[in-house]
Amino acid sequence: MPSFCRYRKKGPAGEAVEETPHKITEKGRKGTSKTPQRPPQAIVFHPPPVLYLELRQVSRCKEVSPLGKIISIANQKGGVGKTTTAVNLAGGLGELGKKVLLCDLDPQGNATSGLGINKREVEVSCYDVLINRAEVQKAVVKTQFKNVSVLPSHISLAGAELELVELDNRTMALRAALLREKERYDYILIDCPPSLGLLTVNALAASDTILIPLQCEYYALEGVSQLISTVRTVKRMYNDQLDIEGVLLTMYDSRLNLTVQVVDEVKKYFAGKIFTTVIPRAVRISEAPSFGQPIMYYDRSSKGTEAYVSLAKELVRNNRKR
Repeated sequence: MPSFCRYRKKGPAGEAVEETPHKITEKGRKGTSKTPQRPPQAIVFHPPPVLYLELRQVSRCKEVSPLGKIISIANQKGGVGKTTTAVNLAGGLGELGKKVLLCDLDPQGNATSGLGINKREVEVSCYDVLINRAEVQKAVVKTQFKNVSVLPSHISLAGAELELVELDNRTMALRAALLREKERYDYILIDCPPSLGLLTVNALAASDTILIPLQCEYYALEGVSQLISTVRTVKRMYNDQLDIEGVLLTMYDSRLNLTVQVVDEVKKYFAGKIFTTVIPRAVRISEAPSFGQPIMYYDRSSKGTEAYVSLAKELVRNNRKR
């Protein structure tokens, strides 16, 4: 053994005695236990118990209309892949031959630019529809992507909540506009802002279901209980047919033990409501928005394309069963 791995001490008779680190571990250092330390315990989540009850109550819904389905993609926690999912799911459904309208309700307008639309050149937007200044079809922009249209966002949406407060139908404004469009599309996807304000309430009131992207990280369940509580309130007061479409796990990296543990815990609390498809953490998915394209148009052979096409197929398949 190399000299730097040996330790010297005096024996009972004063002779030099060598001990290796292994021997020191067995005998134990002074003041420490001789029992080997236990390995770190697995991560355990402690979401509020009310989450179970609320999830069951929200999931009791009536049969959805055979017309186009309206799905809100929402999570008040930012950075979970909400807008990325909205854009790429729209592209995937379009490739499957489904007519899709993506409603960009986020004042940041990332879904609008993610589909190649210049936000600065938008003249009629979702804001005009909300305050009843324009019809939906006057604001809709057809994209270059197969079967995909967008109801674009505008920075004026940032102040829309203040204006909506003064309206009698402040929570139902979007619902009134989109219900007239259901027969034109197979799916209407709503990209909600990362908050639980009046814009998100409008989206939930207008929707048949809600899709919840959930990032594979330690605090994944933090805030989800509040979102489910909001869904339950909207279901009781404004939209009794609102249901949970499913929970989508995003930014999945199978190389990390943390990811695997998070997935196992999430499955315990959302049993039966999790999409089989998971969205991997991939550089190409992050690059696509800067080119104004869904991932399947930006890089056909990427893992991101495979994942979002699979998600689109799973969504269509699930709705055929219902």
